[in-house]
Amino acid sequence: MAVFGRSPGDGGRATGRSTSAVLPPPLRVWFGPLALLAALVVVVFGARYAGESGPSAIDARIWAAVDGVGPPWRHVAVVTDFLGEPVGAVLLVAVLVTGCLLLRDPRAAVFLVTGSGLTVGTTTLLKPVVGRTIHGDNLSYPSGHTAFLTALALMLSLLATGRFGLGRAAGVPLVFAAGLVAGAVMGWAQVALGSHYATDTLGGWCTAMAVLPVTAWLVDRTADRLTDRSTVRTTGHEADRTADRTAERPAERPAERTDERQGDRRADAGRRQCR
Repeated sequence: MAVFGRSPGDGGRATGRSTSAVLPPPLRVWFGPLALLAALVVVVFGARYAGESGPSAIDARIWAAVDGVGPPWRHVAVVTDFLGEPVGAVLLVAVLVTGCLLLRDPRAAVFLVTGSGLTVGTTTLLKPVVGRTIHGDNLSYPSGHTAFLTALALMLSLLATGRFGLGRAAGVPLVFAAGLVAGAVMGWAQVALGSHYATDTLGGWCTAMAVLPVTAWLVDRTADRLTDRSTVRTTGHEADRTADRTAERPAERPAERTDERQGDRRADAGRRQCR
């Protein structure tokens, strides 16, 4: 995914604009309202479970169905949980960012770091505000693990949509399915290990769905503004250099041009006399 290049619809001229935004334009009309809906769910669930320290009826039923899984599924749950731990999350993001830089796509690298940081930061800020606890004083709503893995899946699918030029018909289902699968897998792991209630994981999933579209829009807007400023400065420098070169050329004086023309006439007259 090229960050700088030729912008479509500009006659093929190099404009410095990104040829593939991290939030492709065909998807913006869908993910804007989706982000608002997800934010509303986070607020409603947060208000519903604020200050509670036990599972709801639906949490208890889901917990009874998946809690205490044995090998090999417990091993799968532990590995999945590690991806949301600080060490696992940092390693995962570092590998993906390195891949983006090797592909010369710094905008995607910034998106991965910013999206992950803002999503996890949002869950961290919401937990003490909601005050829901599990296993004593452990704050649980919303699930940061679920939010992180969901955000990562959303970012990768958005970048893939832009890189391969997928339209709305293919891009929207791809991004939504990737986020849904990642959130479901991490949510299952958190409930199976007894780390979160099911409604905590739903809150984490919705947090990622609310934060990521806004983050992508901000990254695209900031990157485009910086690119435009760089293009203006480059154009201005080129114009200054052209003006300097023109000023350095010695201007011909009118008298010198007149003398040259008179000399040319005398030479022509001499040639005609010789004939």
